[in-house]
Amino acid sequence: MYLRENPVLQRELLVNLRMDRAFILLLTYLAALGAVVYIAWPQQQSVDMTNSAAARGLVDLFFMGQFVLASLMAPSFAAGTITGEKERKTYESLLASPLRPSAIILGKLLAALVHLAVLVFCSLPIVMLCVPLGGVSFFEVLAAYLALTVSVGTFGMISVACSSYFQHTVASLTVSYLIILPLALFGALLWWALADNGEVRLFVSLAVMPIAAGVLFTALFASTARRLLHPPDVGSEGKEVVDVEHEMKHAVGMVIRSDQFPDRLFAPAKRDDLMPDGINPVYDKEMRSELFSQGTLMLRIVIQVSMFVAIPLMAVFFYLWPPLAPWYVCYVLLFNMLVGPVFSADRITSERERETLELLLTTTISPWQILWGKLFSGLRVSTVLTMFLVWPVLLACVMNPYYWGNFLSMLAFVLIVSLACVTTATVALFASVLFRKTSVALMSAYLAILILFALPPAINVFVQQFIVMPNLVGLGNPAAADGSTDVDAAEETEPAVPATEAERQADERRAKLAETARQEKFIRAKRIEMLCKLLGISSPFSVAHALPFGSDAEQSQSYGPGATPVEAMEGWLVLGLHVLFTAILNVTLLGLMVWLFNVRWRVTY
Repeated sequence: MYLRENPVLQRELLVNLRMDRAFILLLTYLAALGAVVYIAWPQQQSVDMTNSAAARGLVDLFFMGQFVLASLMAPSFAAGTITGEKERKTYESLLASPLRPSAIILGKLLAALVHLAVLVFCSLPIVMLCVPLGGVSFFEVLAAYLALTVSVGTFGMISVACSSYFQHTVASLTVSYLIILPLALFGALLWWALADNGEVRLFVSLAVMPIAAGVLFTALFASTARRLLHPPDVGSEGKEVVDVEHEMKHAVGMVIRSDQFPDRLFAPAKRDDLMPDGINPVYDKEMRSELFSQGTLMLRIVIQVSMFVAIPLMAVFFYLWPPLAPWYVCYVLLFNMLVGPVFSADRITSERERETLELLLTTTISPWQILWGKLFSGLRVSTVLTMFLVWPVLLACVMNPYYWGNFLSMLAFVLIVSLACVTTATVALFASVLFRKTSVALMSAYLAILILFALPPAINVFVQQFIVMPNLVGLGNPAAADGSTDVDAAEETEPAVPATEAERQADERRAKLAETARQEKFIRAKRIEMLCKLLGISSPFSVAHALPFGSDAEQSQSYGPGATPVEAMEGWLVLGLHVLFTAILNVTLLGLMVWLFNVRWRVTY
């Protein structure tokens, strides 16, 4: 009853694989990968098959993209496997069936990961097109696919384990992402670090990584099976509210005290008196009742895991290698991308799921009061949690003299993080207004934020490596631009003396045409580079790295010794455009939400 006769596996496969999104996702995924390979395909007329750096870079980028996408999609498929049963009130019936807990877990896990397995192996023909270019062996491709398969299985098991500990998919999905992303980043950095050492990469992919992933997978599988065999949450379907004080008495690790600072900033105590006049009842209800009605387990795990990862990053980026401080800001932004939507994506969908949205709109509370009460309640929690990771930025300015000359840039980092907090909360609330289910609203918010924040820098890296740099190579050497060698260029630059005046004039015309072509390539590459920078104004990651940062010598090396004041101020211009773009985006989304509430968008069923 584990594979062939597992009813859980058969039911989940029939339901999931017959949905339209399975085919749409496969088509979109393969089309995107095919477009990446087509655009990045080497443009030279001749390619060195024995040592093709372009082909190796293309294959590495291909696998890195698949690894990142699989890491992001694994929790979205697996984090709701068991919490979905709890939300549908079928959890107890599933546990009362004759199925063993291990069979339930295996069926849920395989059914959730079958989408990713299809996506991964359908991309094999595309990557095989890159192998004949040289620079990468067939065994490296097999090792990469093995590492990718092992990673997807492990990330899926982590998500299923989180799903067994929480009552709602939102909490399970958030904790899964928070645990998986550091592991995914470590794997990506390790893959890039071993790019020039194929033997070590093969050893890690074939021996070290499968063993480590197998141990973690087995431990999580056994722990989840024991939890289903002796479930502590049976009967939880009727328990809509968790007693926070009782939970704190039995909490392991961090304890949240609602009457103490700074805990009361993000988790105020429940109101035990009458509500004062003039206060927004929606905001007060959300902060004191709704946000933590299911307990604070998810919140405590988020705080502990984020601080556990942040402490070594603070030591590395702020004190050991101060020029890398913008990368710590990127970690804070990544944390807000995960946490920000969680506290806002269910603000309106929860009213729909409880069928209380119509009653809310029939009260004397205006749509604007409802929306800002919902928005600021989630924004307050996510901002306070994010600012726990921001205070080292200001602390470093006091303790390390290196940052005294970059104080304005450090303040700009705080501004960028603050704007990101507002954007993530607003986008998530807008998704909550549009969709009916919390899980759909949360995934849509994550997708929109990824497009706004992560896609522009990814496009910039891709364009720089495969479009701009190949066009800039050889601008000072006419022969290098079309793939010829230095020897050929030397032979062409020392031609025989023309015998006639006509031949001399023909050579001059060819030289002018070649120079014109090189200048056109240079202008085209610069235009593409400028377009990528304009796209980056929506991404706080791009803006953080665009700001001038470092000592005078480091900035001179970055901008060039002859940099003009306009070039030196380019980062501040990008910051100004980012602030303007963020303000327009948030105001537009708020205006749309108010209009949708005024026309009673999706109120009745």
